[in-house]
Amino acid sequence: MKDRAKIVHENFLRRIQDEDLPNTDFISPDAVGLTNAQFTEIFESQILSRRLDMESRNLQSIGEGFYTIGSSGHEGNAAVSAALRLDDMAFLHYRDAAFFIQRSKKLAGQTPLWDMLLSFTASSEDPISAGRHKVLGSKALHIPPQTSTIASHLPKAVGAAHSIGLNTKINKHNEIPNDGLIFCSFGDASVNHSTAQGAFNAAGWASYKGSALPLLFLCEDNDIGISTPTPKNWVYNNFKNRPGLKYFYCNGLNALETYQVTQEAAAYARTHKAPVFLHKKCVRLYGHAGPDVQTAYMSKEQVEQAEAQDPLLHTASLMIQNNILTSAQILDIYSEIGVRVESAARHIINRPKLTTSLSVQESIIPDVVKDIVPVALPTTKVREKSFGREIQTMKQPQHMARLINWALHDLMLSHDNIVMAGEDIGPKGGVYNVTSKLHDRFGGHRIINTLLDEQTILGLAIGMAHNGVLPIPEIQFLAYLHNAEDQLRGEAATLSFFSNKQYTNPMVIRVAGLAYQKGFGGHFHNDNSFAVLRDIPGIIIACPSNGADAVEMMREAVRLAREEQRIVVFLEPIALYMARDLHAEKDGLWTFPYLEPKNAKPIAFGDIHVHGKGTELCILTYGNGYYLSRQAAHVLEKEHKIKLRVIDLRWLAPLNETAILKALKPCKHILIVDECRRSGSISEALMSMVMENMSPMPKIERLTADDCFIPLGKAYATTLPSKDSIIQSALELLGEE
Repeated sequence: MKDRAKIVHENFLRRIQDEDLPNTDFISPDAVGLTNAQFTEIFESQILSRRLDMESRNLQSIGEGFYTIGSSGHEGNAAVSAALRLDDMAFLHYRDAAFFIQRSKKLAGQTPLWDMLLSFTASSEDPISAGRHKVLGSKALHIPPQTSTIASHLPKAVGAAHSIGLNTKINKHNEIPNDGLIFCSFGDASVNHSTAQGAFNAAGWASYKGSALPLLFLCEDNDIGISTPTPKNWVYNNFKNRPGLKYFYCNGLNALETYQVTQEAAAYARTHKAPVFLHKKCVRLYGHAGPDVQTAYMSKEQVEQAEAQDPLLHTASLMIQNNILTSAQILDIYSEIGVRVESAARHIINRPKLTTSLSVQESIIPDVVKDIVPVALPTTKVREKSFGREIQTMKQPQHMARLINWALHDLMLSHDNIVMAGEDIGPKGGVYNVTSKLHDRFGGHRIINTLLDEQTILGLAIGMAHNGVLPIPEIQFLAYLHNAEDQLRGEAATLSFFSNKQYTNPMVIRVAGLAYQKGFGGHFHNDNSFAVLRDIPGIIIACPSNGADAVEMMREAVRLAREEQRIVVFLEPIALYMARDLHAEKDGLWTFPYLEPKNAKPIAFGDIHVHGKGTELCILTYGNGYYLSRQAAHVLEKEHKIKLRVIDLRWLAPLNETAILKALKPCKHILIVDECRRSGSISEALMSMVMENMSPMPKIERLTADDCFIPLGKAYATTLPSKDSIIQSALELLGEE
């Protein structure tokens, strides 16, 4: 069967030669504010995009190219790009090569032909990802790279748009100018994804409430998603009258109409600070990707109908109608660009590639910010005014929830770009009052009460971080994180990796979770598995077991985000929020004084805590496990005369293996206590670490939760480690009754 790409190519040559051009509504460049030269430039961007698509398939056929999801049929995006500003940050659909090429013409010195071929061939000289993936991105062009996950970039586009108005309120001027807008493109099939629906709803919801949100959504409607047709008028009927979203439509085959309507849509978004939905009709040529055979799910007639509406033919028709170019000149341009692409490709296949694991991994962790401005601690007068009567309360030891609240308060006083976002964190103060009074003191623009959608919460944070905001989003319960885990796995954690450290989205994500909550919620509020977080490269997981540690670890988490551009998940044990006593009622041993920032006792990233000096037994644990192990250790020491130590890991990913192994080295017996499930829990990693690194091997066992969800009611703790089971396991490990 003849390659459809070759058929489209041959059809273009024949139809231009014969001037057999499609019917295109006449419009002149002058009528939409373009010169003939500017329109010709747009046409050349369209042609370059097409010739690059063709070359990507040639490269794949000889084993030198690795990505063939092309932009053919979507070349109208060159006109969209021309209608926007260089500094309008763009989150692009993977079929937007023409947009990227046209934007490069807004900045001198750009080499899109060369750069995209480097990307096709996975060369380490690719200026955006350094050969890690074929992505459309450029720091200079304000185009953060996107993965090809369906619709996952839409929530962060909403967040980035929100940050524009937010920065005006907090008097910050960052990456995106205050009169800028955010551009976000996607396909018609993507609008059906829950992530996209959440983003549209969040944008409309915010706009309906009156929030400033200058955002231009572009739906590139080619009538099909891989092999599934989009029902006729589905996009139109869904978005024509959607609350909070202004609808615009253009024929994406007509580049001049597309330019004109995009200008109108952008002007509306920019002037009204409101989200816009631009519905652009286009076609898809060549199928979904290189191996895709369209005739397996479409008739030959349907394929040919789409090919007959080739947007390059439509632009050529406008060129000829406006007496800008002749047929011969169009063919010359098409041929000359093709020669340049083929010539460059011959050179680029010999450019260097990534060859080692270390070189691939090198961009996972961002660079430390150079010349960071030191934090100015708030004066005593400022703190007293902000905290009010709570200054007196600070003199008494407090539980974890209140201590975290005060730590967040002080951090917001010191960092005026910290913004918190989450469900019910505003006037209510959160489910557990951890954010109590912060809304009153810092306002709704810095303590954002979000709608009930975890994808939106994390997307909001990622987007705001693109524009100089330091977000601290809250996920209300650990079980709710699973609704939005791709925003962490597929978006936040990959940004530094796919941009070769040029783009980062530092943040501290607060998650209330883990087990042992009494009388509330069952599994959905007692989720004892954070395995979903542990295998995401580059993120940090912090888990304090007590209020004093929580304060200093939160301060360190913010420092890591601010100075080292890291993504930190701050896992807060719900059952320990209000804990006051350790061994006996009213002993107050699990309450701690609050140390204001100037008197802080820092806990550095990776620092573990070792309680006790005994070497007969070591209990290795974290979170609720540390609290219970301290109770068990008290009994083991007093009643069984066992000399032991208890290690609190504090930082659960990446593990500080050097510090842990050093603390374990003198111990004869090791008991790992893990409140998470036996399968997939951190105890597995700890067992492996000991077995791979300690010689002679100590006796080692682990006590974990059962592989079961947590029930409601009085049975809540039956599947979990307890003080008594820790004591029993320790004695059995030591060979004692």
